Amino acid sequence: PGAARRRRLAARVALGPADDPRWARPALLALLAATAVLYLWGLGRSGWANAFYSAAAQAGSESWKALFYGSSDAGNSITVDKPPVAMWVMGLSARIFGVSSWSILVPEALAGVASVGLLHAAVRRAFSPAAGLLAGLVLATTPVAVLMFRFNNPDAVLVLLLVGAAYAALRAVEGASGRWLALAGVLVGFAFLTKMMQAFLIVPVLALVYLVVAPTGLGRRVRHVLLAGLALVASAGWYIAVVELVPASARPYIGGSQHNSLLELTLGYNGFGRLTGDEVGSVGGGGAGGRPGGAGQVFGPPANGGGWGETGWGRLFNAEIGGQVAWLLPAALALLVAGLWVTRRAARTDRARAAFLVWGGWLVVTGAVFSQMQGIFHAYYTVALAPAIGALVGMGAVTLWERRREPAAAGTLAVVTGGTVIWCAKLLGRSPDWQPWLRPTVLAVGLAAAVALAGLPWLIRRAEGTGPDRVEGAAGDRAEATRTDAVGGVAAEVSAGADPESAEAASPRSAGADPAGTQGLADPTGPRRTPAGPIPRPRVIGRVRADLAGLTVAGVSLAACLLGPTSYALATADTPHTGALPSAGPSTFGGGRFVRLGGGPGGVPGGFSGQGQAGQGQQGQGQPGQGQQGQGQAGQGQAGQGPWGQGQPGQGQPGLGQGQPGQGGGFSWPGGGTGGLPPGLPGAPPSGGQGGSGFTGGRPGGMGGLLGAPEASADVVALLEENSSAYTWAAATVGSNNAAGYQLAARVPVMAIGGFNGTDPAPTLAQFQEYVADGRIHYFIGGGLSGSGNGGSQEAADIAAWVEENFTATTVDGATLYDLTVPASAGSTGTASTSIAT
Repeated sequence: PGAARRRRLAARVALGPADDPRWARPALLALLAATAVLYLWGLGRSGWANAFYSAAAQAGSESWKALFYGSSDAGNSITVDKPPVAMWVMGLSARIFGVSSWSILVPEALAGVASVGLLHAAVRRAFSPAAGLLAGLVLATTPVAVLMFRFNNPDAVLVLLLVGAAYAALRAVEGASGRWLALAGVLVGFAFLTKMMQAFLIVPVLALVYLVVAPTGLGRRVRHVLLAGLALVASAGWYIAVVELVPASARPYIGGSQHNSLLELTLGYNGFGRLTGDEVGSVGGGGAGGRPGGAGQVFGPPANGGGWGETGWGRLFNAEIGGQVAWLLPAALALLVAGLWVTRRAARTDRARAAFLVWGGWLVVTGAVFSQMQGIFHAYYTVALAPAIGALVGMGAVTLWERRREPAAAGTLAVVTGGTVIWCAKLLGRSPDWQPWLRPTVLAVGLAAAVALAGLPWLIRRAEGTGPDRVEGAAGDRAEATRTDAVGGVAAEVSAGADPESAEAASPRSAGADPAGTQGLADPTGPRRTPAGPIPRPRVIGRVRADLAGLTVAGVSLAACLLGPTSYALATADTPHTGALPSAGPSTFGGGRFVRLGGGPGGVPGGFSGQGQAGQGQQGQGQPGQGQQGQGQAGQGQAGQGPWGQGQPGQGQPGLGQGQPGQGGGFSWPGGGTGGLPPGLPGAPPSGGQGGSGFTGGRPGGMGGLLGAPEASADVVALLEENSSAYTWAAATVGSNNAAGYQLAARVPVMAIGGFNGTDPAPTLAQFQEYVADGRIHYFIGGGLSGSGNGGSQEAADIAAWVEENFTATTVDGATLYDLTVPASAGSTGTASTSIAT
């Protein structure tokens, strides 16, 4: 019996369900294989990708405590500014396979493949294998999805968990199952432990759809929703409880918070602060003072109440976001409306309409929040929209295709196709120098296909012969003909005189409602009916020709609509991505805040010439740093005109800053610029390559460790490794990315003073002095950022100043190190330094 069961399981995996057409399972396996190739090919070229999270994975591979809390280093000084589930995945992989780019990035790619498979399964259950395949294909080829499933930000794991939650909720709706709904709650809870409040955006949608649609009594529906809510709270709350109950002295500081509290991080920096822009300690968004000149290119054009790009309903379609995710967004919205219209007469428990409500609600709610949020917002966040876009395109397109004999359905498909290719051509026009042949090709082929779709009903009638599909039997009774649905691959019984608006097929898959959510479409699982008489051979031939012609038109339409996003997806996969804020698309694509992050050390480039009116910050009076000139090219944009002041672009000279802080703002930028540095704080060492070009200025140069990790030389690594086991931290430096570069190079713990932004009060100056007195830190590495942003802590600046005053600087391959075990001799000043030539 066991062997037979295994054979049946293997057959089901290889061949799929018995009622699927033969092509369905091979097509799914081919889609998953192609997705895996797209997400895995050349993955190691991105190196550590986001070093901020890679360092946490490296720390977790060495310390179980660091893995549990998501610490930035194995010494457990501070955590990353997100909950740890994504770090658990990467850290466990690094423990098993060793710390490498592949061991950190492959789990993200596999999460992408699994997301495509889960989305296919969710859509297929309510519609057809064709709808599921199309949904999975759209998700797999969305440029921002390719980017994030080849990157190590938490978004890849978040998407997988949310797609799983939607699948479980739809299974719950299908059979009024409290267990499936509880599983959805658990998955959302772990999604919360991946990226906090963003996971909750789909919760109201799932709960309301279940309350309305589930085929059981209202009281039972309410109980199931309440139990699912308890499952969500338990799956997310246990970790918060542990962190809050453990004494602060026994765990790392909670990065991103100002008071060492996970609840504060949840509700503030990673919660409501994202909506309102009130994010204490962040270096973006609004603020009381001005900003250094040129910061506009880094943080986006200041407009409509936020420093993170323009808010409003057009945000998802603008120059920064459109090419990431919006290729099929208008089509998804149009097909959502069409799907709800087609299913308007379905029973309350109709599964197809429930699916439209779940995925449509996901898209509308998440898209609305992204459009209006005034806090920290980055283009790659929009990967959370990709599953909903894929599902709606798959469900809506197949629903209309199955009704293609009707002029209204065919006309809707034609309008959607034409509008989509025009929009795609506009997006391609934003990178005119990249593959210029694509734009006219998409327009010509797509518009021709749209015209053919509009004429499809006439083509079908002409191919089959004029008159209704009716065959008279010997008894003279009305007969029913059988046609083959070329898309679904199943024999669908079509009544010769049936009213497509009122006919309902009984099916166990719909709990008494139309299985595909469209009246007039027969159920392939229902009883087979035999025509009362033979079908004339010319009519059979005509139907085959009509089906072939229809398939050709459908294939050309699909190719035209997907050519743009797929080309961007391939360009994304072919481009290495590193740094904190990557973007999808070809390397010449402009319009984003970070055209290609991780460029040369040319300082902050020319700012975006935003037209915001608020704020009159004055130009800083400090002088640029005195260090060696960086090699990156500064941007050519104009000085920022928004609410951060009128300063001039930074000059990109890393080294010892001698100037005073700028008078207009509350944040000091290292490595030159008009704001200068506090006395004695070293600038960032040069890193990366030459800056790229964009629409509004050059690529950002070395941002003092805020956005990109430095590359440590062999001599610096040797110093950090020397006798490192005798110290809790081989080194300390300001900013998590700055620390991550040295930690990953030397594989030793490096304390990230102030966390990601350098604005967390961890450690305080007194704590740092105590660590030094106890001999727990070997070196302090100059560089990184300092000061406060939006009310953050000044501890990092105080620590840097104290080190400079009390220890001697040594320059090794452009990096400034202070040996904290050897205080400066009496009577000498800490500003004296020595250099080691290499």
